[in-house]
Order: sequence, then structure tokens, then C-alpha cells
Amino acid sequence: MPDAARSALQAGTTPILPVTAERLHVARKGRALLDIDKLTIGGGGTTVLVGPNGAGKSLLLKVLAALRQPDSGRVLWNGVPPDRQRYCRFGMLLQSPVLLRRTVQANIEFALQAVGFGSAEARIRAQSALETARLSPLANASARVLSGGEMQRLALARALATGPDLLFLDETTSSLDPASMQTIEAMVRAASKNGMRIVLIAHDLAQARRLGDEIILMHHGRIVERAPTLAFFQSPGTEAARDFIAGKILL
Repeated sequence: MPDAARSALQAGTTPILPVTAERLHVARKGRALLDIDKLTIGGGGTTVLVGPNGAGKSLLLKVLAALRQPDSGRVLWNGVPPDRQRYCRFGMLLQSPVLLRRTVQANIEFALQAVGFGSAEARIRAQSALETARLSPLANASARVLSGGEMQRLALARALATGPDLLFLDETTSSLDPASMQTIEAMVRAASKNGMRIVLIAHDLAQARRLGDEIILMHHGRIVERAPTLAFFQSPGTEAARDFIAGKILL
């Protein structure tokens, strides 16, 4: 994202990419929940995390975002440990969005002002974001009366409007209506095309094909395979990946 399009607060901080994980380990009751030797997320494009429930996908995002500390190992943002000043340069959207008790537009304006945009610029950017999310007619409605699909579109529009370097999406289209899913996927593709780095979790392999530039398969807290999307689906390099694509249960 060009510095000219950033807030003064964002432009005054150092980038967070690449994000690197080294020797990450998280365990509970003697069972490894996360066991990753090294992982680097950098550059542009969209990475899709796939794998069975309990594979560690959501936990990995939280650790990379410095929302959860690993038992051992470390995470680096652009070569140094995470710091609160750079939180304005990344975004995270969970499966169940948290919205403020304000209007639809005010939700986005609040987020923009929180990362340093002035009120006038925040208003303009919020209106543009609502257009992209197909929510302009609801700008003055309470965010709490939106449908599930509308809430998720608003939450994504709010995250994208702040212009983060890196955006984490945790199953943001789960159980949504087709129209909302189509809009959200279009927003993700446009953001990736404009240079935002996106990492998303998906259970729908068709969606992984549509959105991913690369696929990471996780199982038992480990990265089993990482490959460009076409290669992952056409010539998977591991038995686990072949079984997962075929719809078999990974034990």
C-alpha cells in the first residue's frame, strides 16, 4: 500500500512483513497443538490454510498476530519481535465479527480514526468501503440489526479500509448466504491484487482453489505441505495432502 494512502500513524511505523515463525511450540496437557520449525509470510498474494478441525490453523494465526504467546519459539515482524505500535499495520477478522453499537458507517469511521486517519478522510474512506461491500444503503442503520452476511461484509470492509500490510481471515464465509460469500471473495481478491498480503483459513476446498495463490495444509499442529495452489491440487507431494483432497479423514 503506498505511503500516500496511509494514515500518519501507519506511515510513521516500520512494516511488519515478512512475518516469520521460528521453532514454534504450543502444548496442552502434554499434547502438541502447534509444532512448526519455520514459516515465513511475506510479499503479496493470498495464502489459504486448510486442514481438519483441530489442526492448529486458528491457533497459528493468533500466535503470528501476537495475540497468543507460544510455549517456546518466537515470532518476528520484519525481523524484530512484535510491538503494539505496529498493530495498526495488520488486521484480523474472525468467524464471528465484533461490531460496535453504532451505525454501519460509524463502525468503519471509528476503525479508521483509531489507526490515525482524520475525521474527514475517515468519512470518505468509509463511504468507499461501504460501496465495495454493497452496504451503502445501510450506512445509517445500526450495525446490530444487520443479517449475518451483512455483518461479515461490514467487518471485512472495516478491516480492509484501514489498509493493513497483512490481513488474517479465519473462516469469514462460514455459513454465509451465496451472495455475501461472492461479495466477500471479490473483496479479498481485489485487496490481494492491490498488494495486501492475505492469509485465510478455509474448510471449503473450492474456495481455496478460487482465492489461494498458495495452500498450506496443517495436521496435528504441523505444516504437512505448502505449495502453489495449482500444484497442490494437481500433484500433491504428500500422502496426507492426497487423502485430504480426496475427502478422506486424516487421523
